[in-house]
Amino acid sequence: MNPVTSASGRGTPIKVLLVDDEHLVRSGFKILLEVEDGITVVGEAATGAEAVEQARALRPDVVLMDIRMPKMDGIEATRQIATTNGLQHVRILILTTYDTDAYVFEGLQAGASGFLLKDAGPAELLHGIRVVAAGEALLAPRITRRLIAQFTAQRTADKAADHRLAALTDREREVLKLVGMGMSNNEIGAELCLSPATARTHVSHAMVKLGARDRAQLVVIAYRTGLVKP
Repeated sequence: MNPVTSASGRGTPIKVLLVDDEHLVRSGFKILLEVEDGITVVGEAATGAEAVEQARALRPDVVLMDIRMPKMDGIEATRQIATTNGLQHVRILILTTYDTDAYVFEGLQAGASGFLLKDAGPAELLHGIRVVAAGEALLAPRITRRLIAQFTAQRTADKAADHRLAALTDREREVLKLVGMGMSNNEIGAELCLSPATARTHVSHAMVKLGARDRAQLVVIAYRTGLVKP
């Protein structure tokens, strides 16, 4: 198998940082990843604070981030990594134990590119790493849409919704809505009779105009502004 292109755009192995307060969990993930072509584990961390330090030092492509950890949880660690200069390329994949974890939505807002359940199979985990390394959002079908709907339903509509969406063209607003519904670029293209490349361009323009770090944050914005209803 050829090396997988990393988030930096080079045809080099995807560099992964493992973050979990349980040593056995980290060891299990490390064993799984190190035998896979195109992926390399560059470091481990047991706390959120260590994760931030390691991310700054090692500059991984993907961080597998646990949520519940001592000293600093995964949400705050995600927020700090996402706002650190020079780490814009780092993608954070949150791992959670429970499919009702209220922190997941906060993680997406903090800058995570998606999340998986810890009971995901090896193939699902490897796929998730490759998806977020490529700059896409990983919205696990089992729980993501339900969680986003659940927590956005408890909040009032963003007061600045009309102002934020006013920056978009009609086509970009259509595309944002479909992104919020969980569609890929190929699916958006088919829905709107566009090429996948054109759909990707509209997604990129929407991200820039809305100040979104990645596709996952576009999903959050689509719900919070009421463009997509829970």
